[in-house]
Amino acid sequence: MFDLHVSWWELLARAAFIYFALFLMVRLSGKRTVGQFTPFDLLVVMLLSEAVSNGLSGGDDSVTGAWILAATLIAMNGLVGFISSRSKRLERLLEGSPMLIGRDGVWFPDVLRRHRLGTADVEKALREADCRLRDMKLAILETDGSISIVRR
Repeated sequence: MFDLHVSWWELLARAAFIYFALFLMVRLSGKRTVGQFTPFDLLVVMLLSEAVSNGLSGGDDSVTGAWILAATLIAMNGLVGFISSRSKRLERLLEGSPMLIGRDGVWFPDVLRRHRLGTADVEKALREADCRLRDMKLAILETDGSISIVRR
């Protein structure tokens, strides 16, 4: 797991370097990565953890490799964001489209079941919108998984 020939100070320096390099890359990748957590962003986060794990515990070459892998993953995520922001068709394909899950105080059970939404999920959305069921005009499942409620 860890290289026994590496001192604690080297491990700390390696971890700090990788941390700040990742922080800088994520910060430079834009607000989309942090603010609107899409399935692609989740994928990048999971892959980043795997990509930098060898850099944290391996030799100097693995630190460089970790940085290259992390930069590539963040660049790919940025590219997907850039392309999907310029093509509605590709955006719909990659990120999906919002779904109507309720209207005029009535939930659509088939749609809820298809998207694996339970009663607790939709009741929470109503509470967050400070809206009673009878006052709900529309309920929309957004592409990021959140539920938007439009009141009458």
